[in-house]
Amino acid sequence: MTDRRDLFGDAVDDYDAGRPPYPERVYEVLVQRCGLGPGARVLEVGPGTGQATSRLLALGATVTAVELDERLAERLRSKHDSTRLRVTIGSFEDADLPAASVDLVVAATSFHWVDPTVGLVRAADVLRAGGWLALWWNVFGDKSRPDPFGEALLPFIEACPELAADPPGAGAVPSGSHPYSLDVAARIGEIEATGRFGVVHHEMIRWTGRHTPAQLRSLFASYSPWLALPDATRLEMLDTVESLARDTSNGVVERPYVTAVYVAERR
Repeated sequence: MTDRRDLFGDAVDDYDAGRPPYPERVYEVLVQRCGLGPGARVLEVGPGTGQATSRLLALGATVTAVELDERLAERLRSKHDSTRLRVTIGSFEDADLPAASVDLVVAATSFHWVDPTVGLVRAADVLRAGGWLALWWNVFGDKSRPDPFGEALLPFIEACPELAADPPGAGAVPSGSHPYSLDVAARIGEIEATGRFGVVHHEMIRWTGRHTPAQLRSLFASYSPWLALPDATRLEMLDTVESLARDTSNGVVERPYVTAVYVAERR
């Protein structure tokens, strides 16, 4: 799953403009269960351009953000001028991180890029005893609710060989498949297998995303399967996204989303 990680830096502007913020319920969980608040020491894995970082800082945390791509890291720094943010460029697996140095390790729609057999143990090593691991993902679709835009786009995706053949994942299939983050048994099993964490708590937060056609185009332009398309195919598909968004809305497209959250305390 790591061969596409370098692609996100090719779409910094689209990533920044298109990716929506996370629902406030995520941060309620972090505050109420995981102790997020003023003075909390947080390590964020794969922050991108800071969709979660800004909220962590606003809640008073001191954040060390480990970002693989230098271009995303530069945007993150430029957006968040705070003495409580330190950005490190590199992979989480290889970053120089002191043991037992943070209260909370978080990853927002990023931990699927980390080998869980390595990353979860690394997270436990970095956390103090009694600290918390919090992993969450936005899933851009929800089969349990109507999605007119997704239904309109699906035939175009199925007709695109590169996208149709891509394994199901967040954002690849607009009607909502059964992506990585929704496989509750697997995600809990990986955390439990380390023997380093207590009971894993999980929650599925259902919400509605709202995008202008231009924002929706940028969102799809930031998905790794779409970034991997040949340039001509990618532009044609993005034109289709924006055109359908204009046809199926009065200026704002509403889509059903799910955010899957997993938290566990370090033993």
